[in-house]
Amino acid sequence: MQWRSIVVGLVLLRLSVSLWLAFGLGAYVSLGTSHTDGGAEEPSTGERKGNDSWSKRISGYKHEETTGTCAVVAGESPKRPYMSFFDGNKDDYVRRYSSFPRTLKITMKEKAREMFYFGYDNYMKYAFPKDELNPIDCEGRGPDVHNPSNININDVLGNYSLTLIDALDTLLVLGNVTEFQRAVQLVIDTVSFDKDSTVQVFEANIRILGSLISAHILLTDSKHPFGRVKFEDYDNQLLRLAHDLAVRLLPAFENTSTGIPYPRVNLKSGVPSGSINETCTAGAGSLLVEFGILSRLTGDFTFEAMARQAVRALWKLRNNETGLLGNIVNIQTGHWVGKQSGLGAGMDSFYEYLLKSYILFGEEEDYTMFQAAYASIQNHLRRGRESCNEGEGDPPMYVNVNMMSGKIMNTWIDSLQAFFPGLQVLNGDVENAICLHAFYYAIWKRFGALPERYNWQRQAPDVLFYPLRPELVESTYLLYQATKNPFYLHVGMDILQSLEKNTKVRCGYATLHHVVHKSKEDRMESFFLSETCKYLYLLFDEDNPLHKSSNKYIFTTEGHLMPVDKRFREKGSSGKCPREVDEPLQTTTTEQPSQNTSNCIRIPEARRYTLPLKSVYMRQIDQMVGLL
Repeated sequence: MQWRSIVVGLVLLRLSVSLWLAFGLGAYVSLGTSHTDGGAEEPSTGERKGNDSWSKRISGYKHEETTGTCAVVAGESPKRPYMSFFDGNKDDYVRRYSSFPRTLKITMKEKAREMFYFGYDNYMKYAFPKDELNPIDCEGRGPDVHNPSNININDVLGNYSLTLIDALDTLLVLGNVTEFQRAVQLVIDTVSFDKDSTVQVFEANIRILGSLISAHILLTDSKHPFGRVKFEDYDNQLLRLAHDLAVRLLPAFENTSTGIPYPRVNLKSGVPSGSINETCTAGAGSLLVEFGILSRLTGDFTFEAMARQAVRALWKLRNNETGLLGNIVNIQTGHWVGKQSGLGAGMDSFYEYLLKSYILFGEEEDYTMFQAAYASIQNHLRRGRESCNEGEGDPPMYVNVNMMSGKIMNTWIDSLQAFFPGLQVLNGDVENAICLHAFYYAIWKRFGALPERYNWQRQAPDVLFYPLRPELVESTYLLYQATKNPFYLHVGMDILQSLEKNTKVRCGYATLHHVVHKSKEDRMESFFLSETCKYLYLLFDEDNPLHKSSNKYIFTTEGHLMPVDKRFREKGSSGKCPREVDEPLQTTTTEQPSQNTSNCIRIPEARRYTLPLKSVYMRQIDQMVGLL
């Protein structure tokens, strides 16, 4: 009978432990609240009644004074019933995001491939050799010659088959060598830059020059990461086209007192008479990657010298107290016309190219500037709790401030800022990247797109259109590469399905005119094929040659591939001898990043199997944007 007494004792012990867990720890487990759709009752602007406590706190100039919200949420959590412990202790977020079957990944990769070809094939059928496809009317679009002041169109479209050129390396990423070779030959045979077109220097640089350089490098790469893609008749024609275009952009640097270039040039005649003397920081300061690679391929360092001159001139104009730059500058006087400092339109790629230029060229100056800029961003633009994934307080986010004082200028952020988590990944600050990405993903979940501007105080869009931008997809891809967390595969699937549902039309994918009503505009910008589709495909294609190659690559701000190669880190026009690629990064900046800055080493491997952001914080962000 002794063994029966032992069994009974064990049963009673197990039951008592279970009851203690149920009633003693119930207040500390994750909440199981599910988020609502709210689509049918959405007002015309998408505005919700604001979370007053949150919006008022985040507006404060010192985030240390904020009152935490997480503790209140946890404190109101009811004790869970005993039987709920048999469900694996998973809430809605964990159940939805913690795994992603391999078969589903393959399906999503094929969906991304189909998305690209639906847009690309229809462009070639209905629009080529014009610059863009009008996907609703199934027609081509070129510059607006009847209205030269229509810079929304004319800054981008130069009558040079923009979409075909911009999509070249995406064809290789998708493994279509035959079509890539055919497309290259079409560019060689049909494209000329001897056009009476006035274009924005920045747009021509990132979309056209960058793509021509990238395609040339991939064609001539002796390591053949995408197979043997060079064809018999190729004789550096793309590089010569790139050089010709760059020469036509150089007049932008003439007759400017500061060395900061004019924003626009005519490809035949140079800077138009009567051109404005104002340009944005990103437009003038984001030429270095493409101009630098071109200089190192051709041996003509005029291009890199001009791009570096512009970056240095802008850097000298930063505020001495905050270390911040404004968003619009007069190229003759050096005075800031726009004093807003943020991470979105007008400033985004300036920061991006400081870091990427260092990665490519190894110039210490670039990294020193980036480190100082990042420290100023963390100290003056970042609001919310100190740590992304622990502690109390409001979710971290980055706001627009006055470059002179660091005080908040407005309560909106724009969709271009969604690139920043990807840049934080490159900088090793994965924790901050996780939080900011989750904020933008929550906005996407609410609208099925990212409005061009979102007012975080009103919980509503200020500017309602979405032109198929890639920034959120780019950051999603880079975070997945850094963490391998299945959460980001779910994010990519949500984005892909939203695009299919809300933007697909008869001959392609159309800009959303209104993210709430889902009305459309008849335009498919070239970056949809060069970036949005590319990043979606790469997200789901673990076996892509890009991921397996011994070569290391970075993406330009237009998503074009540039190899991290020792030949590009040889002595440049500055006279410096950068260190080799495999040496660790060092910073000599005197202003160190704030304690908000994390390091990717802090993220243990076990995090791959949990949510990148704890459920309570995900729920907090969803509430913050009006999802709950």
